[in-house]
Amino acid sequence: MIVVFGEALIDLVPADGPDQWRAMPGGGPANTAVALARLGTPVALACRLSNDAFGRRLRRHLEENGVDLSLAVSATEPSSLAVLGFAGQGVPDFRFYVQGTADWQWTAHELPERLPPATRALHFGTLASVLPPGAEVLLAWATGHAHATVITYDVNVRPSLLPDRRTYHDRIDAWLRIAHVVKASSDDLRWLHPGRDPFDVARDWIDRYGNRLILITFGARGATAVSADGFPVHVPSVPVDVVDTVGAGDTFTAGVLHSLFAQNTLNVVPPAVSTSAMDRALRFGSAAAAITCTRPGAQPPTAAAVTELLA
Repeated sequence: MIVVFGEALIDLVPADGPDQWRAMPGGGPANTAVALARLGTPVALACRLSNDAFGRRLRRHLEENGVDLSLAVSATEPSSLAVLGFAGQGVPDFRFYVQGTADWQWTAHELPERLPPATRALHFGTLASVLPPGAEVLLAWATGHAHATVITYDVNVRPSLLPDRRTYHDRIDAWLRIAHVVKASSDDLRWLHPGRDPFDVARDWIDRYGNRLILITFGARGATAVSADGFPVHVPSVPVDVVDTVGAGDTFTAGVLHSLFAQNTLNVVPPAVSTSAMDRALRFGSAAAAITCTRPGAQPPTAAAVTELLA
């Protein structure tokens, strides 16, 4: 099993008519958990779900997609909202409403004392890893498990919510120190380190923090894994007609984790991933993300659909 920690929020997306919006389940960690479940990897989501109407919608969506919610907390605070617009090429532009909402109010007693049996990895990232007060609680809990379980971390920068680079650096620094596998887009790395090559940033992170793998997505230019063992592995993107890119990064992460899980590379800490295993995982994650780009919103594919595309 893979356990994902983080937010499950509502995306308000433009509807067909003028000044109309649709409420869609979203949130990077929730999208990743749904993608893992659809691909066939056992997954639990540790999140805080409001008991309001949006929270009930989120719970129903997660359960219908096969996500284990035994670690989810029933919260009295309202659901978080992200209002979504689009820039060119279907690239999403998010504006968040998160003050006092459910996703960030973690307390230590709400986190599990014991992990589900056969847990192979713990995945963190996006907003829940940087927004107080819950981010500090999650970090302390994760630090206590980093010696025994593979930790994966998705940087997933949201400048509209935290525009100060120094603050972002400070808040992700501690996560980078405990993560075995880190995923970031080239845009994330260029925003965090303006003017620097993403490959140089990845190598610096490995040298400074001791990460085993840095996964970098380049959109239409494919994806690359930089390893502590020295190898870079690059795969091209899969050409598709893009509707939008909502959830593509989350699906990529889930696809890579699904493949690594299936290849039994997450059974040791830190994970030992060969060049061939990494190549298969990157190709699977890239194909899964490509399929998501052909659908409106975060609608990840099944493993059968990914296998068919790769064939």
